[in-house]
Amino acid sequence: MKRLNLLFGLCCAVALASCDPTVVDTDKDGEEKSDPIAEVKIAEIDQKKEVADTLKMDNGIVLRWFEHGDGEELKRGSVFYIDYKVMLDNGEVVDGNHLLLKDSIPFPIGFQMQGEGWDIALSKMKVGDFVEVYLPSKYARGEREIKGVIPANSNNTLKIRVLSKMKPTRSVDGNKVWVFEENKENKLLFDDEEMITFHTMTSTPSNRNYANTYSTNRPFDLKLEDYGTVPGLKKALINAKSSDRMFIYVPSREAYGSKGYLDVVKPNEDLLYNVMVMDVVKK
Repeated sequence: MKRLNLLFGLCCAVALASCDPTVVDTDKDGEEKSDPIAEVKIAEIDQKKEVADTLKMDNGIVLRWFEHGDGEELKRGSVFYIDYKVMLDNGEVVDGNHLLLKDSIPFPIGFQMQGEGWDIALSKMKVGDFVEVYLPSKYARGEREIKGVIPANSNNTLKIRVLSKMKPTRSVDGNKVWVFEENKENKLLFDDEEMITFHTMTSTPSNRNYANTYSTNRPFDLKLEDYGTVPGLKKALINAKSSDRMFIYVPSREAYGSKGYLDVVKPNEDLLYNVMVMDVVKK
């Protein structure tokens, strides 16, 4: 059971325990209305392939392509479906979507969801790529260990298939929301007449999980008139429902802008919220 808790580096297992692979895009600027990954033929991550191309980076990270895709490049502020597994030097599999019986998981790019090494490697990939990635321990978990599962200072080898791009469920003023789990029976939407209670893990490109209400067990309570909340987060949470699980991308201009925030958010840094809505109630 310990291995099942490794998904997304221990920080997203709860949020990704159940993922609906079809989302509806309500962005007014978009024409496409759905993104069913069921239409994508998902190949076995374990199939044997000849290495077609290799990139050895100065930092010790090595990428070996089994297949080159011809799709979109993976860029910060987007979410892509990936099929992946993580192995130690001895070949032991310690993480992967198949451990949770999922064909894929949605993965936001550029916010250290699994650490800096993942973002560095994924930034070299496109949709359709099938790649093996070697991460020296510094770019994997470093000195952080998980007793009985991952020793400290362990190198990691990843196998990753980039399947497709996940379209935002909704977007307003550049703030993007990807709802990857919802209870459609819940009808009460968050707006100026309601209060919302939610857990979040919040990251910037340089500071992973600088806010984590799961670790403190103190979710946020928010009303739209509350002062001091990031404007883009308020806009993104409008129409959220109880039990919604989502990623929220907030560009810097809708967050802390050129001033930054204390020593945790640098000037002009974008934010990524990994949100689980606990409740929406009338005020």
